[in-house]
Amino acid sequence: MDIAGKPMIQWVLDALSESKIVENVVIVGLTEKSSVTCKKSFHFIPNQGKMIENLRAGAEKVLELNPKAEYVLIVSSDIPAISGEMVDWTVNTAMQTDEDIYYNIIQREVMEKRFPSSKRTYTRLKDMDVCGGDMNVGRISLILEEDTDLWEKITNARKSPLKQAGLIGFDTLFLLLFRQLTLEKAAANIMKRLKITGRAIVCPYAEIGMDIDKPHQLEIMRADLAKAQRRKNKTAPKKAAVKKAVARKPQKKTR
Repeated sequence: MDIAGKPMIQWVLDALSESKIVENVVIVGLTEKSSVTCKKSFHFIPNQGKMIENLRAGAEKVLELNPKAEYVLIVSSDIPAISGEMVDWTVNTAMQTDEDIYYNIIQREVMEKRFPSSKRTYTRLKDMDVCGGDMNVGRISLILEEDTDLWEKITNARKSPLKQAGLIGFDTLFLLLFRQLTLEKAAANIMKRLKITGRAIVCPYAEIGMDIDKPHQLEIMRADLAKAQRRKNKTAPKKAAVKKAVARKPQKKTR
């Protein structure tokens, strides 16, 4: 899918290339025949058929590349507006504590200020309205656990409110529906139910939650990134001209 002259995933790979922390990139679902590039060491893995199997295959490859790796950064291919700065912020913020998973959430006011017509779906909590981010951190050992029941339940529940209720508990769902839970309490209840540790990270970057699910969101991204490209192209010649002018500056004569 083209966005402002590049495949959508290429924008994401460019952001990973800018990162000062990311060492290796594993692309799941494409092959070496694709035209995408990355300045980091990057590797391809074919689609495994299921989301959890894709996660596991990616985590296994990361561990193969770096046997000492404890965590993996999971990045969706449909958040083309992210930058290297946002990637590094996510990793640095997550590593402040020792948890199994770290999940970015974006407050409604942050999203609507940056993308006012995005029409995201929000979870209404007692202290804020939030939507989920699509760049998160997970412990490799948890992802690679032989018992995949937890991950199967999580992925199967993504689009089913009834399955979500069974996953997090009807008591927690009830409290969420009636806005009786704060973000901290909601996260604690859900992690306890899932028998894992985790932290919801309040993210200041709307771009991390601006995944492309609907046609109007695609058009928003095309316009936004085309504008960013024009701005970048406009400033680039000026920098070159300054360098050229400096290079031609005559040297002072010495006696």
